[in-house]
Amino acid sequence: MRGSCLHVISHKALREFAIKHPDAAAPLEDWYKIAVAARWQNLNEVRATFPHADLVGACTAFNIGGNKYRLVTIIIYAVKRVYIRFVMTHAEYDRGRWKHDCGC
Repeated sequence: MRGSCLHVISHKALREFAIKHPDAAAPLEDWYKIAVAARWQNLNEVRATFPHADLVGACTAFNIGGNKYRLVTIIIYAVKRVYIRFVMTHAEYDRGRWKHDCGC
């Protein structure tokens, strides 16, 4: 065993996004279940689970729902925490406005 599982902060952000985008509900819940069971220690381990995870500054961005949505997180491996910063459509992600509010 390689330490404890990750703590995702906050599941609520995923649920709220899914209310506006119901087709994102199942893929976001799948991502959440995988993340809370993970023991990632670095980006390579994240990519072993999610091959298309991208590092954007200090953030890790995930493709969700066949790349229709993007989930932007900050993963602090040392304390086993994943902070959800943004959940958005891919079009919103591409516009890049989120980068100004993210610190990524």
